[in-house]
Amino acid sequence: MSHPHLLLSAGAHDRLGVRRKDPDWLAERWHDASSRALVVSGTRVRPVEGALPWVETAEAPDGVRVLLGERDGTTHWAVITGPEAAESQEGEWYPLRGLLPALAGDQVVDAPLVFHALGLAEWHWATRHCPRCGGRLAPEAAGHELRCTVCGRTQFPRTDPAVIMLVTSGEPGADDELCLLGRSPQWPEGRYSTLAGFCEPGETLEDAVRREVAEEAGVVVGEVTYFGNQPWPLPQSLMLGFVGRAVTTEIDLADDELADARWLTRAQMRDEATAGGLVLPGGVSISRSLIEHWYGGPLPGQW
Repeated sequence: MSHPHLLLSAGAHDRLGVRRKDPDWLAERWHDASSRALVVSGTRVRPVEGALPWVETAEAPDGVRVLLGERDGTTHWAVITGPEAAESQEGEWYPLRGLLPALAGDQVVDAPLVFHALGLAEWHWATRHCPRCGGRLAPEAAGHELRCTVCGRTQFPRTDPAVIMLVTSGEPGADDELCLLGRSPQWPEGRYSTLAGFCEPGETLEDAVRREVAEEAGVVVGEVTYFGNQPWPLPQSLMLGFVGRAVTTEIDLADDELADARWLTRAQMRDEATAGGLVLPGGVSISRSLIEHWYGGPLPGQW
C-alpha cells in the first residue's frame, strides 16, 4: 500500500548545493524572469486564495535571499523578511502547520520547497548570535550558513532527529494483535496518535524508541525495525518512523507525558474510527502511515 506521508516528499527539488557560493550564477538566476520566490515574514507565509504565492523575483521585497533549488527548470528562492512585513500587509500569515491545508491536492509538490524555506527561516529567526563569542551573525552560502562577524565561526542549520513509533503486541497479523496509541494532555478526548520523542546525545535511534515508550507509557519494547522518515520542520525536526515489538503490555503513565494510552485491535480501531470516537492523525503525517500500515489499509476520519 502507498503511504500518505510520502506525498510531502513527492516533488523533491535539486538543491543546487554546489551553486550556493557562486555569486555570478546566483545573480544571474535571481534576475532571470522565470525564477520564483516565496516571501517569508519572520517564519510565516501568506496564502493567496488558498494557494502559496510564488512571485517573480523582481517583485520580491528586500530580505535574506535563500536559494532553495531547481524543479522542472525553474529556480526557486525564499526571501526572509522581518516579522513587521506581516504586520504591515493585509491578509493572514501562517506558520508551517497552518499552511498544510494549502499543500493539499496539486500543490503537494510544493511541500519540499516550503519545508526547505520555512526550516531555514526558523533557523535564521532563532540563531541571531554566535554561541562562541556572542557576535553578530551574517548569512552566507545563499542563506545556508551564518558566519560570525567577530570570530569567524560558521553556523549551519540544525535538524533534530525525533523517533515516532507504532508499538505492537501479540502475533503479527493475528486478529487479537494490538497496537499502542497515546493521547497528549493538550488534545481533546478521542484524539490519539503514535508515541514520539527526541533522540538524546549519544543514543541510538532504536534505544530512543525504547526509552521514550518506557518513559511515556511504561511499556518495555524489544525488537525495533525502521519504517521510514519525514521532514517535519516544526521547527526543525526529522521524524524517523519505527515499529517496536512490546515485551510487556502493562501501561504506566507515571511521568504525565500522556493523558491516556490504549491498546487497540484492528477491529476496535476500525469501529471506533468509523463511529468518530477515535480520531487519528492527518493523512500527510508519518504517524498516519504507521497506523494504516499496521492496520492494512485506509481508515476513516482524521484531525
